[in-house]
Amino acid sequence: MDGKNPSESLIVMTELVLPNDTNLYGNLMGGRLMYWMDIAAALSASKHCNAPVVTASVDNISFESPIKLGNVVHIEAKLTRAFNTSMEIHMKVWGEDLTHQYRYKSNEAYYTFVALDPNRKPRPVAPVLPVTEEEKKLFDGALRRRQLRLILGGKMKPDDAAELKALFIKD
Repeated sequence: MDGKNPSESLIVMTELVLPNDTNLYGNLMGGRLMYWMDIAAALSASKHCNAPVVTASVDNISFESPIKLGNVVHIEAKLTRAFNTSMEIHMKVWGEDLTHQYRYKSNEAYYTFVALDPNRKPRPVAPVLPVTEEEKKLFDGALRRRQLRLILGGKMKPDDAAELKALFIKD
């Protein structure tokens, strides 16, 4: 199976924050943003593997800056690495105030998706071939993030996480 460049999976999604998207303070609700992020990540994963996908995990999402009513949300989703049947997608989120003409970072996160075959069973995916320095950095860190997700999900024992242990234990 031929590998693909992360840029081939790039999705940029744009949404306008309307009144039904906000909380009592006029800020975009976190759950609504997570919903939009899930859609963007699914599109990116599907674009990479040319198959239906399902969400397997969502990593820590820290909200740095609120996005206000009437502002625009830009979500950039791109694969960082593919494993056997799963794919890690990195997302960056910006808010944009069109009236005052400025753009600001809201948050970023990692989502993991699994590709499905016609019988809704996991299927293999093409590897990711990073090109830019940022893509290589995200690719290298993906294995550690994956091991951490597997440990937290009870699917891997901490002693088996060689990449994580290498960060803390020097031989």
